[in-house]
This record gives sequence, structure tokens and C-alpha cells, in this order.
Amino acid sequence: MFGSKKNENTVKKSTSNGAGHSHALNSLVQGTTVKGTVSSESDIRVDGTLEGDLQCSSKLIIGPSGMISGDVTCENALIEGSFSGNLVVRGTLHVKDNAKIEGDVTTGKLIVDQDATFNVTCNMGGMASSSKSKSKAKLVKETAG
Repeated sequence: MFGSKKNENTVKKSTSNGAGHSHALNSLVQGTTVKGTVSSESDIRVDGTLEGDLQCSSKLIIGPSGMISGDVTCENALIEGSFSGNLVVRGTLHVKDNAKIEGDVTTGKLIVDQDATFNVTCNMGGMASSSKSKSKAKLVKETAG
């Protein structure tokens, strides 16, 4: 009874101790623009604009009004909006119907819906640098012998 006003104004923050991810969702809402580097241990949803780099240890969601221009690394991604730059998804990348993606993509698994725009250089099943190293090693071996 006496503490009710105090409790109404208290903001609870979710914290992660690194042992596991909470179900927290970071959100960049429509009408918001961020320029710079963003780092997140939990899921992040972008409905606004991000111009810069994003490191996400969990899932990235780019909503229908969302736009990212820069370098992004994440565990999984669902894209409904626009992306331009270098995208590295360790798990699954799902590109929805109205999404527009341009740049370089490296992903473990890929799902592209029918009406998506997907104008990229894509490497699947491993990191791009590993693929280039294997190709170069193979080329050297063929020319040497």
C-alpha cells in the first residue's frame, strides 16, 4: 500500500550473465536513425534505420520499414525490409517476400521467398575467407603439378 507509487515508477531491466540468453528483444523503432556501431547479446529488431555495423549474438529481424546499411554479423536473421552491405549469418538467413538485399552474404542456410529482391554475392556453408583459401590452395596445387 505505501510503496505502490514507488513500484509504478520502477523500470525493470533484464540482464544476461552470459550463461544463456533471456527472451529480451532490443528494438529500433520506425522513425529512429542510428549511425555507428551496435552490439547486442540478445535478439534485435530494426524497424528504423541503422547506418553502420551490427554485431548480434542472437537473431536479427529487419521489419518491413527497417533499413540497415553496413556490416552485420548475427546468429540468425529474418529480413522483411532493406539491407545493403556485408551480412554474415552463422545459422539461417530467411529473406521474406518484400525484402531487398544487396551486397555480400555468407550464411549457413538460406531461405528466399518468391518476391524478394536478392542481388548479392552469396557463400553458403562456411565463411567466405575459408572458401577463398581453399580455392587458392587448389589452384596452386594444380599449377605446380
